[in-house]
Amino acid sequence: MDFRELIGGKHHGLAAALLRVGLGVLEIPYATIVAARNLCYDNGLFRTQRSAIPIVSVGNLTLGGTGKTPMVAWLVQFFLDQGRKPGIISRGYGKAKNGVNDEFLELAFRFPRVPHRQDPNRVAAAEEFLRNGDADILILDDAFQHRRIARDWDIVLLDALEPFGFDRIFPRGTLRESVKSLRRANAVLLSRTDRITEDERRRIRERVLNLAPDAVWGEVAHIPFSLVAPSRQEFDVAELCGRRVLGFCGIGNPAAFRATLEHCGAEVVDLISFPDHHRFTADDQARLAEFAAKSDVDISVCTMKDLVKLGESDALGGKPFRAVAVRIRFLEGEPQFREMFR
Repeated sequence: MDFRELIGGKHHGLAAALLRVGLGVLEIPYATIVAARNLCYDNGLFRTQRSAIPIVSVGNLTLGGTGKTPMVAWLVQFFLDQGRKPGIISRGYGKAKNGVNDEFLELAFRFPRVPHRQDPNRVAAAEEFLRNGDADILILDDAFQHRRIARDWDIVLLDALEPFGFDRIFPRGTLRESVKSLRRANAVLLSRTDRITEDERRRIRERVLNLAPDAVWGEVAHIPFSLVAPSRQEFDVAELCGRRVLGFCGIGNPAAFRATLEHCGAEVVDLISFPDHHRFTADDQARLAEFAAKSDVDISVCTMKDLVKLGESDALGGKPFRAVAVRIRFLEGEPQFREMFR
């Protein structure tokens, strides 16, 4: 039984109803703890520590992917263009034995000279940046709920396809904390905005600005801009148009990846989903290669987050193997967003 379909009410019957009741009971202690923690920070009972280096946080309200990594990449490029020296700090969730996770590898693939520290203790990581002097502005990846370190800008991304997490806190919904927490945000960006109607955008914007009237509002889309092979060779994303594709991914929102492939004009023959932050084993790769070889597909395609954890061969099962590289494009609010940092 799919979790999101269950909590969204798409599964009917006694069993589904009882499961939702059980999840609702479990929601109460979790929501209480989260609310109490936020109250302690709001009232100064828990201390925040400020760094001498300016800090911008990129985060979200819900579980799963909202496009934080492309936003971090946008910010890195923005600050590089301003002549700054950005550094990245992330918790390092899902790190492999080599000490890094897929977001680290993806960002390193694009920005090999930008320092990136993975440490659950963001304060300690910021202090290390300060000691080494290798950054003059820090970007915290997935840190909206990490309140121990003070930040100068808090950016929250909302997925247009599921902006408010079914209005319930985990595990009854997908919210990490109450939507009222948006009042802490300096900017709220609606991601994948091109997937919904103008009327739906307006309703989401009105609700957000009612909760956070002083926040900068922006609307962004994740635009596929190239196909990347493991050898780093790039191809025109238009090559997917009309081709039969085997897709696979280990991300929080596989449906969004399918939509991306279909947006490129691909015919998705099959989409194989792995858990978020999945570490691909040799057996996984062998099974994918066998599946690709036996399937009536022209090409195998994954996300950049997956590609950086796989081998260096540009083929899978004797057929081309690529990843879709995605970048942020503002549809609304870019001038105000840029001005916020000046």
